Amino acid sequence: MPDRPIALITGSTSGIGLSVAKKFAANGYDLIVHGGTDAEKLESVVSEIQSLDCKCYGFLADFCDIDGALDLINQVWQQQNRIDVLVNNAGVDLLTEQASISAEKKSQLLWQVDVLATMEISRCLGEKMQALASEQSYDNGHFSIINIGWDQAYQGMAGESGILFSSSKGAIMSMTKSLAQTFAPEVRVNCVAPGWIKTSWGETASPYWQARAVGESLMQRWGTPDDVASAVFFLASKEANFISGQILNVNGGFRYHRDPQE
Repeated sequence: MPDRPIALITGSTSGIGLSVAKKFAANGYDLIVHGGTDAEKLESVVSEIQSLDCKCYGFLADFCDIDGALDLINQVWQQQNRIDVLVNNAGVDLLTEQASISAEKKSQLLWQVDVLATMEISRCLGEKMQALASEQSYDNGHFSIINIGWDQAYQGMAGESGILFSSSKGAIMSMTKSLAQTFAPEVRVNCVAPGWIKTSWGETASPYWQARAVGESLMQRWGTPDDVASAVFFLASKEANFISGQILNVNGGFRYHRDPQE
């Protein structure tokens, strides 16, 4: 068995995905990172991760074209001969980059990029992982798929964004449990459900949202991308070998908090 395992992190040129990639790189993994359309940004991330003394490869793929994306992912598998960990992090940024488009278009993008891509990439690589595990006698659970959900998909959130995100992330969280049953025992499939994580939107959020994010966490602070990365890495590790089909909230412990505008 090769010394260094390989992790593929989708949507890994910024925010949570970049933190996840760095976490794996710093802990003995070689990396395959993914960007949507910005080749220059992807190249910069590859260079940054290679500086952590690991091999890192990058590929561009627009997940609105899932067939084209799957072709590229199949090529990546053939080049590397295996992928030990898949993290489905890629998602549409509705709060900043796509804030001005219609609700209908937002829903379509979420379905294509968040839900359908997670489903099809998981099926594609899950089948390959399962077959390779049988062919080369990997231990059950060596291979791992980790999806990204949303903690408030459980209780819901009022407003357009709440409706859209709970629908897409709720689908991913439910899908995780079925994928886990489909690929067991060779492949473990779990989901991390972040709460209020301070990515680019959180850095400039209004005082209302700043107060709400802090108030809805028992830890009384925003979460960080590194908090999520630590949870993802744990679920991929040998320490989580008996964990599959689970949703791990990373939200500091959710609490109902009175709306600061009331």
